[in-house]
Amino acid sequence: MQADLFQSQTVVGLIAGLDEAGRGPLAGPVFAAAVILDPARPIAGLNDSKKLTARRREALAGQIKEQALAWEIASASVAEIDDINILQAAMLAMQRACNALAIQPVQALVDGNRVPGGLCCPAIALVKGDATQPAISAASILAKTARDAYCMDLHARFPEYGFDQHKGYGTALHLQRLAEHGACEAHRRSFAPVRQILLGTSHALD
Repeated sequence: MQADLFQSQTVVGLIAGLDEAGRGPLAGPVFAAAVILDPARPIAGLNDSKKLTARRREALAGQIKEQALAWEIASASVAEIDDINILQAAMLAMQRACNALAIQPVQALVDGNRVPGGLCCPAIALVKGDATQPAISAASILAKTARDAYCMDLHARFPEYGFDQHKGYGTALHLQRLAEHGACEAHRRSFAPVRQILLGTSHALD
C-alpha cells in the first residue's frame, strides 16, 4: 500500500511502527523492532535513531519500553543474511518483530519503500518514516540500541576487531582488522569485503 493512501485516510485502531538496523555492517545479525505507542502517553524527542546521540537513544529506549502499549525486537541471523540476502533478511526480521507483538495492530507503518511479506496486518511503506512517524522512530531506536548492545557483546568475544568502535560497519579500522585477523564467525560471508578477505585478495583495503 502506498504512502499517499495512508495520508488520505484515517485508520481507526492501534498502529505499529516497524524499522530495522544493521543492513550495512559487515558483521552481525540485522535487527528490527515493532512498537505500538500509547496515544495517552506520548514520548517527547522521538526521531530517526541516526540523528540521536547514543546516550539519548538509550534513554529513549528505556522510556519506549516502559510506556509503549507493546513492543518487540527480533533479528535475522548472519546465516540467514548470507542465505537469502540482506534485504530479505531485514524484511524477515521486521516480520518477526511485528508478528510477535502482544497486541495485534490494525496497521503497520514501515520505514522505507518496501513492506515485508507475511505480516499480521496491512502495512504501508513510508520513505524517511523514521523521521516523521513517532511509532517508526520508536522502532528505529529500539532496533539500533539492540544491535549496538549486540556489538558490545561481540567486542567482548572478539576484541581484536574493535566492534565497540565501528559496530560492524566497514570502516578503515574494521577492514584493517579483517585483513590482519581474517573473518570471525559473526562476519557476513556474502558481503564483498569479507568475501575478498576469505579469498585472500587485497581488494578490501583498496
